[in-house]
Amino acid sequence: MEEVARLAGITVRTLRFYRERKLIPPPRREGRIAWYDDHHLARLHTISALLERGHTLSGIAELAEALDHGRDVADVLGVTPTEEEPVRLTPEELAARFEGEVTPENLGAAMDLGYLGTDGDEIVHISRRLLDVSSALVREGIPLAEVLAAAKQVREHVDDLAEMFAELVLRHAAEEDLQRLRPLARSVVEAELSLALDRRLRKQNQKTDQRTDQRTD
Repeated sequence: MEEVARLAGITVRTLRFYRERKLIPPPRREGRIAWYDDHHLARLHTISALLERGHTLSGIAELAEALDHGRDVADVLGVTPTEEEPVRLTPEELAARFEGEVTPENLGAAMDLGYLGTDGDEIVHISRRLLDVSSALVREGIPLAEVLAAAKQVREHVDDLAEMFAELVLRHAAEEDLQRLRPLARSVVEAELSLALDRRLRKQNQKTDQRTDQRTD
């Protein structure tokens, strides 16, 4: 208990309090010895990160209790089911995907965005596509903290786009048509983003050509 508390940066008294509130699962016991492992440490780091972001212990306890009893992460978080495929990972597999970047701060930010949840000893990412893209960006040398910060900005924009599409459909169709027509909205966004990236690349190329011409002159 003293060792895991030290690694988590908390006191033994705080650890006991978390156990009493069922914020962490009980340790594995061998006789009178209680063994804590990396899963307990990861949970403690997550609790600390969530507290720093203003979450209450009661809210964290409710989430932990529901997830430890096998409830679906989307249901616990109040997220509407989507066509995105969730991914189950061990803490070690998550750490391998983002080598050196799985910090308490990044875990807390990912949970705030709704990307990560826990289900027993496993971590659940809400979208395989987002997981693959974010890990690819990190492999390219972009810090995970910056990837998550950008994701937060993207979330704000796409929420506005989703609201605009829903209002458009509901002006001319029934609410049940939203699900059927959602692929059209996605196609529009993907096409416009592709065109916007083309414009951005052309602009960058023009700047590069101008600098080259200036050096030549």
